[in-house]
Amino acid sequence: MVTAGLAREAGFRVNALTIDYNQRHRKEIEAARCIAEAVGAYRHLVLPLNLSRFGGSALTDDILVPKTGLTHGIPVTYVPARNLIFLSLTLAWAEAIGARDLFIGVNAVDYSGYPDCRPEFISSFASIANLATRDGSQGERFAIHAPLQSLSKAQIVLEAERLGIDPAMSWSCYDPLPDGKACGLCDSCRLRKIGFSEAGVVDFTKYAV
Repeated sequence: MVTAGLAREAGFRVNALTIDYNQRHRKEIEAARCIAEAVGAYRHLVLPLNLSRFGGSALTDDILVPKTGLTHGIPVTYVPARNLIFLSLTLAWAEAIGARDLFIGVNAVDYSGYPDCRPEFISSFASIANLATRDGSQGERFAIHAPLQSLSKAQIVLEAERLGIDPAMSWSCYDPLPDGKACGLCDSCRLRKIGFSEAGVVDFTKYAV
């Protein structure tokens, strides 16, 4: 959400891509639709890609989402190569529509240990993008933007406020309840709560805990 807002602020026309990978927290897909409209996306594509066929993650398989507190190391909510897959699909769409700037909202500060959120990954993918595509090989350079990479969660919340985007539109919880509430205990909920608290901004998310 904030990444799209920053891209818009920088003068880019936003083409928004959401991957419906059959994730447990499918509520984020509807949130993405609302956000795309709010930031004035030129178009918003929801692309189905059923990663539950692979499994291997608490977000796509019958594995419990951890709710005992933030831990070190790579958690079971890691989806194998997810951001690599997402960026590859984004790159393919970008080349198809003639776009050269790819934006992704990865964060390497208050994150849960995911290796595909690190700056090294983003810079490596930028090199691959220009090697693996027709346009890149012909000198049409692609740029990968990760404007949230070095921000804390609190700083991201404050950026949403500055941009005039309602943070309540966003969704973080990995394991929402049937009544639509966020669980309040998964890593993503805990990090969200900390970010809003440190930013001094009211979080209107309805948490079960």
